[in-house]
Amino acid sequence: MDPIGNTRDGGRCCRRCGRGGAEQVSTVLGIRIARHCADSATVLAPVEARCRTSSAQHRPPAIRPGRMTRASVHREPKGSLAIARHYVRDLVYGANDGLITTFAVVAGVAGGDLSSRATLIIGAANLFADGLSMAVGNYLSIRSHEGALAAQDLPEEEAYPARHGAATLVAFVGAGAVPLIPFLLLTQQHSRLTLSILLTFATLFGIGALRAVITIDRWWRAGLEMLLLGVAVSIAAYGSGAAAAWLLGNR
Repeated sequence: MDPIGNTRDGGRCCRRCGRGGAEQVSTVLGIRIARHCADSATVLAPVEARCRTSSAQHRPPAIRPGRMTRASVHREPKGSLAIARHYVRDLVYGANDGLITTFAVVAGVAGGDLSSRATLIIGAANLFADGLSMAVGNYLSIRSHEGALAAQDLPEEEAYPARHGAATLVAFVGAGAVPLIPFLLLTQQHSRLTLSILLTFATLFGIGALRAVITIDRWWRAGLEMLLLGVAVSIAAYGSGAAAAWLLGNR
């Protein structure tokens, strides 16, 4: 039996050439074809090759070891550039939110005319609490997405959600600590806030520009996009703190 039909050995001379040998009768797409043994290999070989090629092209997604019940399209990145591209969403998300939320707290506290000690305490508490919250939220969102895919019997897209949560946490804490640095090193309140603003905006532009290394974005456009959004949020945070201080002061 060949891959495309049934073959039988006639055990007699071929009706076409009369030579000794087996006559092969094959069924291809419902049509019976009789070939001499010397011709059949030449005729059927291209068909068999096409069958093997088609089978390879339609091969189902690989099944990860230890998860035999569900296929996976996850590809583990290798090399620093591939790793950065794989986690770029988590890194940019964490760094941007870490910078803006921490600076928003700093700007809000400064706008409320509170002490530098209060700024550090509130900023550090926000840094770690919000960072953990974002990391857990990212992990749970990926897990929920994978659960929805599994419910539809679709292949797994991300095998390690916890790694994405960890990337978000590292980026959030690392970038979010920048606005607090002046309040640890300087003594004058005005100088602290000014340096915090400069460091925050420079870091925002730098992180945005670094996106160009692993994306198709232009570095200056990506940097300006992240900077302008950060400036808008910072102004809103400072204004809300100043407004709250004014309202409380008039009571």
